[in-house]
Amino acid sequence: MSNPSNGNRNTDPNRGKQKLPFFVIAAICIGLFFISGQMMNKLLGAEQKEVTYDVFLQAVEDQQVYEVELAYETISYTRKDDDQKNRTIYYTTPLPYVELTNLVPALRNGEAIFSGKLTEQSTFMYLLQGLILPLGFLGITMLLMRNIAKKGGGFGGIGSVGKSKAKVYMEKETGVTFRDVAGQDEAKESLVEIIDFLHNPQKYTAIGAKLPKGALLVGSPGTGKTLLAKAVAGEAHVPFFSISGSDFVEMFVGVGASRVRDLFKEAAKVAPAIIFIDEIDAIGRSRDSRLGGNDEREQTLNQLLAEIDGFDSSKGVVILAATNRPEVLDKALLRAGRFDRRIIVDRPNLEGRYQTLIVHTRNIHLAEDVDLKKLAQATAGAVGADLANLVNEAALRAVRMGRKAVNQEDLLVSFETVIAGTEKKGTVLTDIEKRIVAYHEVGHALVAALRKHTQPVSKITIVPHTSGALGYTMQMPEEEKFLNSKEELLIQLQTLLGGRAAEQTVFGIQTTGAANDIQRATELARRMVTQLGMSDKIGLMSLATTQSEYLDGQSYMDCAQSTAAEADQEIRSILTQCYDQAKTLLTEKRELLDEIALYLLQKETITGDELMAYVNADSQRLTEGESENG
Repeated sequence: MSNPSNGNRNTDPNRGKQKLPFFVIAAICIGLFFISGQMMNKLLGAEQKEVTYDVFLQAVEDQQVYEVELAYETISYTRKDDDQKNRTIYYTTPLPYVELTNLVPALRNGEAIFSGKLTEQSTFMYLLQGLILPLGFLGITMLLMRNIAKKGGGFGGIGSVGKSKAKVYMEKETGVTFRDVAGQDEAKESLVEIIDFLHNPQKYTAIGAKLPKGALLVGSPGTGKTLLAKAVAGEAHVPFFSISGSDFVEMFVGVGASRVRDLFKEAAKVAPAIIFIDEIDAIGRSRDSRLGGNDEREQTLNQLLAEIDGFDSSKGVVILAATNRPEVLDKALLRAGRFDRRIIVDRPNLEGRYQTLIVHTRNIHLAEDVDLKKLAQATAGAVGADLANLVNEAALRAVRMGRKAVNQEDLLVSFETVIAGTEKKGTVLTDIEKRIVAYHEVGHALVAALRKHTQPVSKITIVPHTSGALGYTMQMPEEEKFLNSKEELLIQLQTLLGGRAAEQTVFGIQTTGAANDIQRATELARRMVTQLGMSDKIGLMSLATTQSEYLDGQSYMDCAQSTAAEADQEIRSILTQCYDQAKTLLTEKRELLDEIALYLLQKETITGDELMAYVNADSQRLTEGESENG
């Protein structure tokens, strides 16, 4: 195999190695030269002060000298009137013609403690503090820099801080293939071509085709972007370099760029290979100098762009990246020739959820009554990570119950646990609170049961749960829908507001139990008015922009204030109309509402079939009454 580094535009062997500038070393030595002598005394805890020789003579004459050291070039002493614990060391330079014999009697009269010091010893200490110690520090610094240069870390990387943190997964270590990825058939089809190119590159180069250098996996958290990347490596049987975008960014400027260079260098050595950068938005965010930039992140991004342009895709190095915030990525990163392909890893549909459940229950002991299709219908909107967590919770529950296999009840209870939390057995509601909660939940269920184009009710409960809900009504769709008409959305609003309508109809009060219902209803009505064009008053006009589509999907108004105020009035009008319709329906069905609420109070939890038994019986009574009157 030819040396893969020959294809690089820059063949300098010292590329990426940043040397410590000479003036920095010189500044360090000069600084050490001047402070080393002071440093030694600071380590001893003493404070020094230089005085003139006449000040020293005056202290001797006043008999204030406590301890003195006489040397040829320096006289240092302490005073009696200073603090006993923190004495200051005074030092001065003696005059050449002063004889020590004239000074000693005066010191003795003052009862001073004095000693002498040889000139050779003083000179040696001077050399030690002023020259040898700085040279020693310089030697240690040079050895350290030489070690850094050998490791390729650069000045920004001490030791191995500049080395790439990428983990290399070989085929036997990943253990992931497309068989382990379900519900993402479209994404897998887009990646099959990359796998084929890694296996047979000559088939594409013979016709003059070039493999896209990079592919960007975009999707919500938990949809399986990282799993797909590992599966590509497992299918292609090539080394897999995996690193997170945040691993490139460090405090020192230049470290991230050094790691990028090291990563591509290592991948080129073992090509064909796959480089996977997870959460690439950590370094690929758009460069915007208006609010101040991040030099380290921008330098790392620039190096990544240069490396993508510099390597030869015919060598078989493919870059995969994943993000759930594609709107913040730099345009230069997404242009043709870099991350040319955007592969959407979307939430799985009904069949995708079913196949995902099959994958996650492959090693789970299942009972005969398990119906994964029914569970897939109930988990609309769930991603692969949610389904894996659901299956694991069901297995844990089966163990708690003392069973050796997971049954359908374990799966459904685990699903309810994920959306509503576990039951709060210690919470005791008063009788009036239980009645209000019962009528509230039956209000939701009855509106859903009596209106057309609604999802069937599967369960009603008034048992409090850890999510904060004092009860809930669960609806399970019979089939997956991708389009909703305006009439269907209005009925959803009536169902959401049915709980508050029941409270007002029966008790004439308004409680805090409808807070979440009102919030969800307001969000739905706002989407209808500002994004879906379902308002006769506003018309076909989009007033809001959605940001972070694959995260929270929060919308921001993009219109004039007067238009926004008009939209708020229209939203209020829609909600009021739907609330009045729900209240009218429950008033007409007051007898049926009382019957179901009383039954729910006795049982605390009822199924959708039990609810429909009351509804069908009421319909039959009405039919018989109409026939008698006829």
